[in-house]
Amino acid sequence: MKTNRAPHSPANSSFYDPRKGPPHMSDLSGTTPAPRKIERALIAVSDKQGVVELCSTLQQLGVEILSTGGTAAVLQAGGITVRPVEEVTGFPEMMGGRVKTLHPRVHGGLLARRDVEGDLESCHEHGIPPIDLLVVNLYPFEQTVAAGESFENTVEQIDIGGPAMVRAAAKNHRDVAVVVDPERYPAIIAELKEQQCQLSHSTRIDLALEAFRRTAAYDASISNWLGQQVEGAFPESVTEQWTRVGSLRYGENPHQESAWYQRNDGDSFSIADATCHGGKALSYNNILDASAAIECCRGLEGPAAVVVKHCLPCGAAERQSLGSAFEAALAGDPVSSFGGILALSQPLDEELARRIATTDLFFEVIHAPKFLPGALEAIRDGVKWGRSCRMLEGGETGDQDTLPIEIRSVPGAMLLQTKDRSLQQREDFTVASDRAPTDQEWQDLLFGWRVLPHVRSNAILLAHDRAVVGVGAGQPSRVDAVEIACRKAGDRSKNSSLASDAFFPFPDGVEAAIASGVSAVIQPGGSIRDGSVIEVANAAGIAMVFTGERHFRH
Repeated sequence: MKTNRAPHSPANSSFYDPRKGPPHMSDLSGTTPAPRKIERALIAVSDKQGVVELCSTLQQLGVEILSTGGTAAVLQAGGITVRPVEEVTGFPEMMGGRVKTLHPRVHGGLLARRDVEGDLESCHEHGIPPIDLLVVNLYPFEQTVAAGESFENTVEQIDIGGPAMVRAAAKNHRDVAVVVDPERYPAIIAELKEQQCQLSHSTRIDLALEAFRRTAAYDASISNWLGQQVEGAFPESVTEQWTRVGSLRYGENPHQESAWYQRNDGDSFSIADATCHGGKALSYNNILDASAAIECCRGLEGPAAVVVKHCLPCGAAERQSLGSAFEAALAGDPVSSFGGILALSQPLDEELARRIATTDLFFEVIHAPKFLPGALEAIRDGVKWGRSCRMLEGGETGDQDTLPIEIRSVPGAMLLQTKDRSLQQREDFTVASDRAPTDQEWQDLLFGWRVLPHVRSNAILLAHDRAVVGVGAGQPSRVDAVEIACRKAGDRSKNSSLASDAFFPFPDGVEAAIASGVSAVIQPGGSIRDGSVIEVANAAGIAMVFTGERHFRH
């Protein structure tokens, strides 16, 4: 296997041991420097929101403001006195704005150390004005990619001067403050007003950390995008950056520490984007289970409901109304549903919320695209567990037909694949048996095939009337999975339709299903014993459909 990485050892690791905690501030920079007075600021922003208000405060405090091109025009229109950067450098902006701040009089002003005599002498000798505050946000490269712009237009949105200045200022954070996010402006304004136009060292180092994270994410976006343009969906190198959403009380078990992060450039859906109403903070297991429930529900058609327990759908249904879908999903396995996660495909209204509150079950999390007026109160006040239930709203955007990349980790490595999306239409499949499925069986087979990608392999699912009636999951033996699913279904297995995530290596699994009353089977096919399996189906008069694709989920 070809690898391109530096040798890893504790000496060159960039991560500290979480058991020891982070290093102290004094370990990072020695003695804590004093606050720095802001006398000169350089402003060059792509996102102009809030910049006039920030610079108005700077001007009131007597700060000299340097600026470039479009930013200078916006500031001047807002009544701000601006000194053009080209007046400092002695060079005009050129090459369509590609070159404007790449000059020693800019970078020297950002990098000059105020306590190093040689640096100050160089500034004096070469006419370099020290810069105390840099406010920069970068060309909107990520937004350009998301908008599907042409290769040439996207390349033009690769910022060069901005990241160079940001890195210079962040490196020299003992003397220079750098701001890359407009959301920080109000706090900066407040501190400058309160501290006589000074910024503390803790603020400067915090801003520097944010700046380096921004340039790292920016460079990663460019690298990943260009890699995909040149090398396809899975380029030789992939760089990911994740932002912490919050700390968790513990991991899967109380003795494990945990936090959760959101991928900066990820799928169109993230549970981190949902709003949580009420209850305790989400736990590690809540996040896993709720994500599984929501993803399963998103793959169903029309009004649909899913109940998940331990990352497995123990109930799922499609119906003409959301209320009937909920009842059918709950009936899939009422015992296992206790303490589970409920996901709904449509907004939850007050009437259905009251019906949910009258069940004898307890739901850890309820997710809906929207909670209509009265729904939240009906859950909170309707049952004793209502106040502890986490109610998640929204977070679903984007096209369900897209194939985003799924990432899974193993010790020391990362696996990437396109997400599993099932075929949906009858025309996609082959009837392998003498008897074709009835219309009702087709509906159940297709429904089962939609739910199956969310069941752990070896996976067997029984469906009837577009609802799950039995699940056998995570078994090393496929026939064992069939027997578990049929046992869970009980009498409901009669005339049900069975979905299998992979082929039957022997006829015994189909024989067990037939003995329990299953009338139709959908499976990938492809076993060397397919002929024997089909013979068993024909002898019993059941329908069998081959999909030509499998749905393993390890």
